[in-house]
Amino acid sequence: MKAIILNTSAWMIVPVMDAYAKFLSSSMDVLQITWARYFFTVVFTLSLMLIFYRQSLVWSKKPLLQLIRGLILVFSTYLFFYSISFISLPKALTLAFVAPLIVTALSPFFLKEKVGIRRWTAVSIGFIGTLIVIRPGFIEFNLATFAALGNGICYGFYLILTRKLSTSDNPLLTLLFTGTVGALILSLFMPSVWINPTPNQWIMMAIIGLIASVAHLFLILSLKYADASKLAPLGYTEIITNILISYYFFNELPDNWTYLGLFIIVLSGLYISRREYLITRSNI
Repeated sequence: MKAIILNTSAWMIVPVMDAYAKFLSSSMDVLQITWARYFFTVVFTLSLMLIFYRQSLVWSKKPLLQLIRGLILVFSTYLFFYSISFISLPKALTLAFVAPLIVTALSPFFLKEKVGIRRWTAVSIGFIGTLIVIRPGFIEFNLATFAALGNGICYGFYLILTRKLSTSDNPLLTLLFTGTVGALILSLFMPSVWINPTPNQWIMMAIIGLIASVAHLFLILSLKYADASKLAPLGYTEIITNILISYYFFNELPDNWTYLGLFIIVLSGLYISRREYLITRSNI
């Protein structure tokens, strides 16, 4: 039960971070918002580790992999924040849900995992759900929609690298490395986009970083009490908070096609998670 509460709590507070990012995007460049997410993540994570987890402050066993992972997540975050500055939170998140499908599709090549016909079928059906959301040829293409899809693809690569690092580096160390890479890289671009935030904007920027840190900490703690394969489906609970925030604060709701695409993508993802769990159990 602890694992479920921690994991679900993590996913359900993430849309609050996204909402602050969407609100700030009307008065601030998305690059600066993305920088704030990583800068304050480093501040909060480093403070936490110095107080409670000093033994985790060691050098990574795979620094190059950490660097690549950090760069991919930075780009993924920027794409998502850019997309929600133009399209609704639910539509952007729906397209981001292709990440587990990407992991399954690429795991034979990067993780040397065998993927059977059932999971390949689920991946194919999931991509049909993505096409339903985008509806190429029926609605006007826009960069924000493809940015949301690109975020999901990048996040899939990020998850693959996370799996590779899970056996070598401490999760909190990985979180600190990720935040540091993001903050350093994005700092290079700040002189060209920087505006002096108001006190309220600084608070919102700090909250974005705080939520990112807390959500990742909750996810890390949840894995102490249950296997990742069991908890993976809980990630879809994020859409509940996402839709509620989108409706009450931005007066946006998904259209029926987006709901249909979301249903298909989530169903495919749940099936894949279930199959991976059963395969994991059979190999024990």
